[in-house]
Amino acid sequence: MSSRKKIAAVVITTVALSVGTVGVASASQPKSTAKSTSVRQTTTRTTVSAIANPMAGGGVGTMGDQGAELATVLSTLVANKTITQVQADAITAALTAARTAHEATKDADHAAMDANRVAREALIATTIGKTTAAIQAELATGKSLGAIAGDKRAALITALVADETKQIDAAVTAGKLTAAQATTLKSNLTAHVTAQVDAIRPAMGAGMEMGGGKGGHGPKH
Repeated sequence: MSSRKKIAAVVITTVALSVGTVGVASASQPKSTAKSTSVRQTTTRTTVSAIANPMAGGGVGTMGDQGAELATVLSTLVANKTITQVQADAITAALTAARTAHEATKDADHAAMDANRVAREALIATTIGKTTAAIQAELATGKSLGAIAGDKRAALITALVADETKQIDAAVTAGKLTAAQATTLKSNLTAHVTAQVDAIRPAMGAGMEMGGGKGGHGPKH
């Protein structure tokens, strides 16, 4: 059995043992302690469920106080001999690895988006023949990219469509899109890019993004 399957089995066993133990206690204890037992049962179910899904919002296994809560819960389960210390350590290690992988993926996605934005802005600037700063300054006044491009508007649309097409093809090669999905995206790509180029943006200051935000129909949309 793999480590992950063992950890999953531990969590499942923890739920079963906790619920079973509490159920027996509830049947035998007087009413004065029944309420306390019910609270323990609810807490155990909620906590173990959160441990099983560390990426869930507000769940155990995230940052800050929730990390301390996880340690407390596992220590309690070990003290109650519901799980062993080795199993508790395995659960902690698995959750830490999952969180680290999640953060790494998120950082990589952000880096890719930033790189795509910079490349797109460079393409627009080169095609129009103005600096990125100059284009952003004009966008901030409420002009569209098409108006800024002037007689180079058609060339800008062609360049952006070609860039989007290249990204779609790359996504197909990487297995992120199917050929059918790529065909659908390409079918209205020119119309979509044209709408972006001609869109009038509210005046927002010189730092606003060029090219309609996310960059059209790329694989991350």
